[in-house]
Amino acid sequence: MAEVQQLEKGDHLLFTDWRGDPDELVTDDGPTIAELFAAAARRGVLVKGLLWRSHLDKLAYSEEENRNLGETIREAGGEVLLDQRVRRGGSHHQKLVVLRHPDRPERDVAFVGGIDLCHSRRDDAEHHGDRQAVRMAGAYGPTPPWHDVQLELRGPVVGALDLTFRERWCDPAPLDQHGPISTAMDKLKHADLHADRMPPQPPDPPPAGPMTVQVLRTYPAMRPRYSFAPLGEQTVARGYTKAIKRARRLIYLEDQYLWSTEVAQLFAEALQANPELHLIAVVPRHPDVDGRFALPPNQVGRQQAIDLCKSAASDRVHVFDLENHAGTPIYVHAKVCVVDDVWCSVGSDNFNRRSWTHDSELSCAVLDDTVDEREPRDPAGLGDRARRFPRELRLALMREHLDADDDKDLLDPVSSVRRMTEAADALRDWRDGDRRGPRPPGRLIPHSTERLPWLQRVWATPAYRLIYDPDGRPWRDRRAGRW
Repeated sequence: MAEVQQLEKGDHLLFTDWRGDPDELVTDDGPTIAELFAAAARRGVLVKGLLWRSHLDKLAYSEEENRNLGETIREAGGEVLLDQRVRRGGSHHQKLVVLRHPDRPERDVAFVGGIDLCHSRRDDAEHHGDRQAVRMAGAYGPTPPWHDVQLELRGPVVGALDLTFRERWCDPAPLDQHGPISTAMDKLKHADLHADRMPPQPPDPPPAGPMTVQVLRTYPAMRPRYSFAPLGEQTVARGYTKAIKRARRLIYLEDQYLWSTEVAQLFAEALQANPELHLIAVVPRHPDVDGRFALPPNQVGRQQAIDLCKSAASDRVHVFDLENHAGTPIYVHAKVCVVDDVWCSVGSDNFNRRSWTHDSELSCAVLDDTVDEREPRDPAGLGDRARRFPRELRLALMREHLDADDDKDLLDPVSSVRRMTEAADALRDWRDGDRRGPRPPGRLIPHSTERLPWLQRVWATPAYRLIYDPDGRPWRDRRAGRW
C-alpha cells in the first residue's frame, strides 16, 4: 500500500490478475483495492490493468467483481481491460503489480507470487483468515485460513516484468475470443474493448542487490496466436525441469494442487536417480470445493501424483498439510519451490499440467550470488554451494509451520525432514487422541489421500484430465512428451 500511495503524477502502476475484488480492504481500516488504485489515477499516475474476464459468478467465478474493479478505476482516469485471450476453458492466472518511476528508476518495484487482489487473501502468520472471505469447502470455515507467498522485486528484473505486462497489453488480438454472445454482453455493459496506447517503456532500473532473477512464464499454443509467443511459452515448465533434475538432497515445495502425472514423473525420476534425495511437499488438506461432481476430479489428480512419487521412494516423500492453532485447516495457495538451498522459485504457477501449459502464468526464479557459509555449505555436493536467499526462504517457511524461533536441525536436509516429520506426527497423534494434554507446537499434519471407489474413478479421471488439468502444448510437443 505504501509504495502505491507514494506514486506521483507521471509514474506508472501496471497490474495483471486472475481476480480483483474492488471492496477488498488493504488494511483493517482501508483503503480498499479500488480506492487505492483509483486515488493513484486521480493523482495523475498512469494506471493500467489486465484482469481475466473470468466465468460467470453463478459458476463460483468472478466476472462481475473483475468488471466492477475495472469500472471504478476507469472512472478515476485509469484503464482496466477484461482479457479473455485464453484457450477455451483457460484463464489468465498471472499475479503481477509493477510500479515505475520514470524520473526515479531506483524506486521501481514489482510484486510477483500467488496473492490475488481479492477476498480471502489478507491473512497473516497466525492464519485466522480474511474476514472478507470467498466461499470454499465447508472444512475451512466461514473465514478460511490462507497461506501464500509473494516476492518484492527491485532492480533490472522490474523492466522484464514491465515488458511482460506490455506484451499482453499491446497484443493486437481481440480481447474477447469466445463468441458473439459474450462480446455483445461486454458492449451492453460498456466494457472497454480496446487498449489505449502505452507511453514508451522506461529504461531498466539500476542493479539493486546480489541476486539474479529469471522471469519464467506460461502461455498456451492457441489461435489467434499471441504475437509475442506464437507457439506458446513453457519456460515455467522448463525452469522447474532443469532445477529438479539437478536436485540431490532436498526439494522443498508448497503448492495448491500438486497434480499431474507428467509433473510427478519428474520428481519420481529424480528420486530414483538420487538415493539421498528427499521431497517435502506442503499442500492443502482438502480441495477448495465440495460437491459430488466437483470434488472427485480434484482428489484423483493429487492421489495419482503422490502415489507416483511414493512408488519411486516411499520413505523419502513427505507430504504435509497445515492447520491453525484452533484446528481449522489452512488453505495452502503458495507456489514455492526450493532445490538444495541453491535455486528457488515463487510465482502464480502450480505443479500441474494446466499451469505449465494451458493458462497464463508468471514466476520468478532466484539465484543469490551470496554464499551461505552455514553447514552444510554444499548440500547437493555439486560445487554450487548453498545460497543465502533460497535457504532463508525455506527456513522461514519451516519455522512458521513448526512454531519455531530457531533453526535447530533445519539447516541440514535430512535433519529438517526428521524434525518436520516428528512435529507432524506429534500433532496428528494429539488430535487423534482426543486432544489430551497440551497441544504440541506447530501446524503440520501428515497429509493423507483416499483412493476413490472405482466407479468414481471411471468418470473422475477423464474429467480431471480434460477439464481440471488440460494440456495447452502444441500437438507436436504433446506427442514428443516435451515442454
